[in-house]
Amino acid sequence: MDARVAVATTPEELAVAGRLLHEFNTAHDDPSPGPDALAARLAVLVARDTDVLLGDEEGVAVVRYRPSLWAPEDEAYLAELWVDPSARGTGLGRALLRGTLERARERGCPWFELSTSEDDVAARALYESEGLHATEGVGGPVAYHYEIDL
Repeated sequence: MDARVAVATTPEELAVAGRLLHEFNTAHDDPSPGPDALAARLAVLVARDTDVLLGDEEGVAVVRYRPSLWAPEDEAYLAELWVDPSARGTGLGRALLRGTLERARERGCPWFELSTSEDDVAARALYESEGLHATEGVGGPVAYHYEIDL
Protein backbone atom coordinates (compact mmCIF):
# COMPACT_ATOMS: atom_id res chain seq x y z
CA MET A 1 0.00 0.00 0.00
CA ASP A 2 1.21 3.53 -0.74
CA ALA A 3 3.05 4.97 2.27
CA ARG A 4 0.61 7.91 2.36
CA VAL A 5 -2.33 5.57 2.97
CA ALA A 6 -3.08 3.66 6.17
CA VAL A 7 -6.01 1.73 7.58
CA ALA A 8 -7.75 3.79 10.28
CA THR A 9 -8.62 1.90 13.45
CA THR A 10 -7.91 4.11 16.46
CA PRO A 11 -10.39 6.66 17.82
CA GLU A 12 -8.01 9.45 16.76
CA GLU A 13 -7.77 8.14 13.18
CA LEU A 14 -11.53 7.64 12.96
CA ALA A 15 -12.00 11.23 14.21
CA VAL A 16 -9.93 12.43 11.24
CA ALA A 17 -12.04 10.26 8.92
CA GLY A 18 -15.23 11.66 10.49
CA ARG A 19 -13.98 15.21 9.91
CA LEU A 20 -13.15 14.46 6.27
CA LEU A 21 -16.52 12.79 5.63
CA HIS A 22 -18.28 15.75 7.23
CA GLU A 23 -16.32 18.10 4.95
CA PHE A 24 -17.26 15.94 1.97
CA ASN A 25 -20.96 16.17 2.71
CA THR A 26 -20.96 19.87 3.51
CA ALA A 27 -18.93 20.61 0.36
CA HIS A 28 -21.77 19.02 -1.63
CA ASP A 29 -24.56 20.67 0.42
CA ASP A 30 -25.59 17.27 1.77
CA PRO A 31 -26.68 16.84 5.39
CA SER A 32 -24.16 15.53 7.88
CA PRO A 33 -24.65 14.42 11.48
CA GLY A 34 -21.31 16.09 12.25
CA PRO A 35 -17.75 14.82 12.50
CA ASP A 36 -18.10 13.35 16.00
CA ALA A 37 -21.21 11.36 15.07
CA LEU A 38 -19.54 10.13 11.91
CA ALA A 39 -16.44 9.03 13.84
CA ALA A 40 -18.63 7.15 16.32
CA ARG A 41 -20.53 5.44 13.50
CA LEU A 42 -17.28 4.50 11.77
CA ALA A 43 -16.06 2.86 14.99
CA VAL A 44 -19.16 0.64 14.99
CA LEU A 45 -18.79 -0.22 11.31
CA VAL A 46 -15.04 -0.93 11.52
CA ALA A 47 -15.78 -3.45 14.26
CA ARG A 48 -18.24 -5.21 11.94
CA ASP A 49 -17.62 -5.04 8.22
CA THR A 50 -15.84 -1.89 7.09
CA ASP A 51 -12.37 -0.62 6.22
CA VAL A 52 -11.55 3.06 6.57
CA LEU A 53 -8.41 4.26 4.83
CA LEU A 54 -6.81 7.63 5.48
CA GLY A 55 -4.49 9.40 3.11
CA ASP A 56 -2.21 11.98 4.72
CA GLU A 57 -5.17 13.22 6.80
CA GLU A 58 -6.39 14.87 3.57
CA GLY A 59 -8.28 11.96 2.03
CA VAL A 60 -10.56 9.15 3.13
CA ALA A 61 -12.00 5.99 1.63
CA VAL A 62 -14.64 3.74 3.17
CA VAL A 63 -15.14 0.17 1.95
CA ARG A 64 -18.05 -1.94 3.15
CA TYR A 65 -17.95 -5.73 2.90
CA ARG A 66 -21.10 -7.80 2.68
CA PRO A 67 -21.95 -11.44 2.14
CA SER A 68 -22.31 -12.33 -1.51
CA LEU A 69 -25.15 -14.27 -3.03
CA TRP A 70 -22.94 -15.47 -5.89
CA ALA A 71 -19.74 -16.44 -4.07
CA PRO A 72 -18.73 -17.73 -0.63
CA GLU A 73 -16.45 -14.70 -0.14
CA ASP A 74 -17.66 -11.21 0.75
CA GLU A 75 -18.12 -8.61 -1.95
CA ALA A 76 -16.68 -5.10 -1.56
CA TYR A 77 -18.46 -1.78 -2.04
CA LEU A 78 -16.65 1.56 -2.05
CA ALA A 79 -19.08 3.67 -0.04
CA GLU A 80 -17.00 6.88 -0.04
CA LEU A 81 -13.78 8.24 -1.45
CA TRP A 82 -12.94 11.90 -0.95
CA VAL A 83 -9.82 14.00 -1.13
CA ASP A 84 -9.71 17.55 0.21
CA PRO A 85 -9.57 19.98 -2.72
CA SER A 86 -6.17 21.28 -1.54
CA ALA A 87 -4.67 17.79 -2.06
CA ARG A 88 -6.23 16.95 -5.42
CA GLY A 89 -3.89 16.33 -8.31
CA THR A 90 -1.25 14.79 -6.02
CA GLY A 91 -2.18 11.16 -6.69
CA LEU A 92 -3.75 10.76 -3.26
CA GLY A 93 -7.13 9.71 -4.66
CA ARG A 94 -5.43 7.07 -6.79
CA ALA A 95 -3.43 5.86 -3.77
CA LEU A 96 -6.63 5.56 -1.72
CA LEU A 97 -8.44 3.70 -4.50
CA ARG A 98 -5.53 1.32 -4.95
CA GLY A 99 -5.42 0.78 -1.19
CA THR A 100 -9.10 -0.15 -1.13
CA LEU A 101 -8.65 -2.56 -4.03
CA GLU A 102 -5.65 -4.12 -2.28
CA ARG A 103 -7.62 -4.60 0.95
CA ALA A 104 -10.53 -6.19 -0.95
CA ARG A 105 -8.18 -8.55 -2.78
CA GLU A 106 -6.53 -9.51 0.53
CA ARG A 107 -9.97 -10.45 1.86
CA GLY A 108 -10.56 -12.62 -1.20
CA CYS A 109 -13.44 -10.52 -2.53
CA PRO A 110 -14.37 -11.68 -6.04
CA TRP A 111 -15.47 -8.18 -7.10
CA PHE A 112 -15.49 -4.55 -6.09
CA GLU A 113 -18.17 -2.04 -6.94
CA LEU A 114 -18.94 1.62 -6.49
CA SER A 115 -21.28 4.33 -7.71
CA THR A 116 -20.60 7.88 -8.79
CA SER A 117 -22.52 10.52 -10.66
CA GLU A 118 -22.28 11.10 -14.38
CA ASP A 119 -21.04 14.65 -13.86
CA ASP A 120 -18.12 13.60 -11.62
CA VAL A 121 -15.81 13.36 -14.59
CA ALA A 122 -12.58 13.36 -12.55
CA ALA A 123 -13.74 10.46 -10.37
CA ARG A 124 -14.94 8.50 -13.37
CA ALA A 125 -11.59 9.04 -15.13
CA LEU A 126 -9.75 7.82 -12.03
CA TYR A 127 -11.91 4.71 -11.68
CA GLU A 128 -11.68 3.84 -15.36
CA SER A 129 -7.91 4.37 -15.41
CA GLU A 130 -7.65 1.73 -12.66
CA GLY A 131 -9.66 -0.81 -14.66
CA LEU A 132 -13.17 -0.30 -13.26
CA HIS A 133 -15.96 -0.14 -15.80
CA ALA A 134 -19.50 1.23 -15.80
CA THR A 135 -20.89 -1.82 -17.54
CA GLU A 136 -22.20 -5.23 -16.58
CA GLY A 137 -18.96 -7.04 -17.22
CA VAL A 138 -16.30 -5.78 -19.58
CA GLY A 139 -18.01 -4.73 -22.81
CA GLY A 140 -21.49 -5.34 -21.43
CA PRO A 141 -24.38 -2.92 -21.31
CA VAL A 142 -24.17 0.26 -19.25
CA ALA A 143 -24.98 -0.38 -15.59
CA TYR A 144 -27.19 2.00 -13.62
CA HIS A 145 -27.32 2.70 -9.90
CA TYR A 146 -30.74 3.56 -8.45
CA GLU A 147 -31.70 4.81 -5.02
CA ILE A 148 -34.65 6.15 -3.08
CA ASP A 149 -34.91 7.77 0.33
CA LEU A 150 -37.11 5.72 2.65
